[in-house]
Amino acid sequence: MNTPAAPAGPGPVPAAPSAGNVTGGVLTGAGAGTGTGAGRDGAGKAAASAARSVNITPIFVRLKLSLLRNGLKGSSKRKAAYFGALASALVVAFFATLGLALLRGNAHASTVVVLLAAILALCWTFVPLFFPTGDETLDPSRLVMLPLRPRPLVRALLASSLVGIGPLFTLSLAIGSTIALARGAAGAVAAVLAAPLLLVGCVALARAVATANVRLLTSRKGRDLALLSGLLIAIGAQVANFAGQRLFESGGLERLEPAEAVVRWLPPATAVGMVDSASEGAYGIAAAQLFITVAALGLLLWFWERSLTKLMVTPDGSTISAAKEKKQRAAGAGGVLGRWSLLPDDRTGAAVQRALRYIVRDPKTKAAWVSALAVGMIIPVANALQGSGSVYLTCFASGMLGVQMYNQFGQDTSAFWMVAQTISSTRDAYVELRARALALALVTVPYTVVVAAVTAALVGDRAGFPAALGLALALLGSMLCTGALASARFPYSIPTDGAFKNVAPGQGALAWAGIFGGLFASALICSPVIVLTVYLNGADHQSLSWILLPLGVAWGTLATWAGLRLAAPTVLRKLPEILLAVSKG
Repeated sequence: MNTPAAPAGPGPVPAAPSAGNVTGGVLTGAGAGTGTGAGRDGAGKAAASAARSVNITPIFVRLKLSLLRNGLKGSSKRKAAYFGALASALVVAFFATLGLALLRGNAHASTVVVLLAAILALCWTFVPLFFPTGDETLDPSRLVMLPLRPRPLVRALLASSLVGIGPLFTLSLAIGSTIALARGAAGAVAAVLAAPLLLVGCVALARAVATANVRLLTSRKGRDLALLSGLLIAIGAQVANFAGQRLFESGGLERLEPAEAVVRWLPPATAVGMVDSASEGAYGIAAAQLFITVAALGLLLWFWERSLTKLMVTPDGSTISAAKEKKQRAAGAGGVLGRWSLLPDDRTGAAVQRALRYIVRDPKTKAAWVSALAVGMIIPVANALQGSGSVYLTCFASGMLGVQMYNQFGQDTSAFWMVAQTISSTRDAYVELRARALALALVTVPYTVVVAAVTAALVGDRAGFPAALGLALALLGSMLCTGALASARFPYSIPTDGAFKNVAPGQGALAWAGIFGGLFASALICSPVIVLTVYLNGADHQSLSWILLPLGVAWGTLATWAGLRLAAPTVLRKLPEILLAVSKG
């Protein structure tokens, strides 16, 4: 718990050292513990006066530069990644700025640049929530033990936040946007004000949101959110692709003009709208947009300061919340036991429960499952909405989840030794694999039914629903078969230390061999059902296509049983090798 001293001045101040002096702009204790009480009071007042007179903004800027420089030491890969990202950002920024400048005089230039400013603001708002580890200075709680006041700290953090690749890229786009709209002397003056206002507004927005959610960023939920960022990017790309196709099919940029008329009054896009208004001679409107921009920036800085003050003088409550959660778990134990009581009281039930708990609790397993569930639904639905869908794209959904069967033991990591201790026969290995396949099927089969029903309704092919569902379930069974074999023959470790690293170094080829080999083998196993589906649809026997549903269920079940039977002896024989392979992360 961080206990503040008595407030003095504009905001609360954390406890200061007993005496201090300023060395190189940083407060250091002087150990003035001797002398008379009056001497100590005088030293304390002098220290407080010195603390107020120090300008910490240059210190924080140098600190940010030091973090960037020291982060590149001793790692050639990190240097290559950083300078590669910097070069890519500069190239993209140059061509984007050039493209925006070439819009000068275009009838739709204001629509493009105003909406671009709004998109930049949204990116600055939410990207730090998904990638909290990209900048260590996003966590101001590390500064709570320093004698710093909130208002100077806000100024210092804002200045240091302007150092980096992101602000440089944003400034380039802001300059290109103002060049596209600035006309005449008034437009040029407005452009000079608009570019820095847009940049500072975006950075302040990112900082204020990050400070308000710093508890989330440093928690397990925040790490889960970072792992799911790739999923959100994939969803956003699909939405943007669909919106772009519909937009250019029905009127182009003219359809965005009503949205642009609203967005130009929303800060920080008002800064760009001000340039357009000043260039058109609407000086009153430009003044109003400037006022809105500055007022919004002031309110944002005030909110940031309030959030920072609250963060630095209140406890995080981690132990309190942990105790509350423990009591809640104890109180709700009956409900939890009630849910799991539906499972058999044997090895199968325990293994199914363990696998389902991995899905809910393990960050990387959760991310893989949520991504597979979302992408498996997005692809069929997006194609159906675009007019190019087919009910048979349901197989994509079952295939995305079927991949989760591969490398079943890798998610256990080094804890697999506890599972290995309980496997002493082929029967034990078979039951273990069967339970893992059952846990996957408990989620995948209902999900596949839902995706098939939604896709069939969107494409208007309800008659093809049984055939598509039967083929998808046959494919799922085939992938459970090959997934069990791949888990036994091609196990690999899943590291726990990196958000986006899912294979231990040196095991990449092993992982790809298992996955692609299994996918190819699954297609071969499922080929009789695929051939029958093609024949019934090509020979105008759609009335008989319903038989594919029971056939697909039976084929998938048989394939799963065969795969588990074949993989069980291999698991029993290779337990030491599997444990060694999954423990390398």
